[in-house]
Amino acid sequence: MSVPTNGNIVMKPREWALLIVLSILWGGSFFFVEVALVDLPPLTLVLGRVGIAAAALLLMVRCLGHHMPRDRRAWGAFAIMGALNNLIPFCLIVWGQTHIASGLAAILNATTPLFTVVLAHFLTHDEKMTPMRLIGVLIGLAGVTVMFGAQFLAGPGLGSVAQIAVLGAAVSYACAGLFGRRFRDTPPHVTAAGQLTATTVLMLPMALIIDRPWTLALPSLTTWAAIIALALLCTATAYVLYFRILAAAGATNLLLVTFLVPVSAIVLGVSILGERLEPEHLAGMALIGLGLAAIDGRLLKRLRRRLPRPSV
Repeated sequence: MSVPTNGNIVMKPREWALLIVLSILWGGSFFFVEVALVDLPPLTLVLGRVGIAAAALLLMVRCLGHHMPRDRRAWGAFAIMGALNNLIPFCLIVWGQTHIASGLAAILNATTPLFTVVLAHFLTHDEKMTPMRLIGVLIGLAGVTVMFGAQFLAGPGLGSVAQIAVLGAAVSYACAGLFGRRFRDTPPHVTAAGQLTATTVLMLPMALIIDRPWTLALPSLTTWAAIIALALLCTATAYVLYFRILAAAGATNLLLVTFLVPVSAIVLGVSILGERLEPEHLAGMALIGLGLAAIDGRLLKRLRRRLPRPSV
């Protein structure tokens, strides 16, 4: 779910429709994780998600007439991308959702662009911090502080640690967005299939050693449905839409999905799972959204154009 930040292309109605669908799929991932966690431990859940998604994308690559690379260097890069973009964040988010609501996890995950802006300033030569981006980062971090404040004053517990874990996932996604710049010349389906295949290989021994899935009770049909939805809809299909929007509308427009993901996650969590968000969580989401708007910059530019210019 990492979203790089560059480009300046006007989106057409078709791209807007795809963006909304992508936000629903990514927002739905938090919901399906919450459902599957009833029967499965975190690592086994992540393994099922990436394994099924990798198989589906490898089949897609073959059907489209592409070929997976065979050199070690390419697969080494896929392994790093898979760790940053899948293994680390998926595990942190899934574990975090064992202690916090899916909607709150989605809100915290929306801080990914904030960390991307900061890391890009220090790690790249062409995406430096601007005054407006700095203001956006500070506003967004203020939103995170609002969500954490009350809990830390009362003493940090598992809920606070879970929130930190989801923020760690956001940092990992930000690193993946920067590392993923090297795959610009690789067909997007090949990149997606490569990183998910590498993630599956990395996850397999972890899940076998820690979760010992053969000792678990057989998951219910509801859990199986959630895993399949996570893999095929929220991972494989979402990656296809992600790269399609990226190619058609640019990365800056794709950044807008971070505004929409928490909305769908919260709606699903509250309406179906009966979750409840506290007022400080909603206030924090508002500040994070304001910070993202400042980083994106387009809303401010439109407001400036509508304001009457002073007469000379």
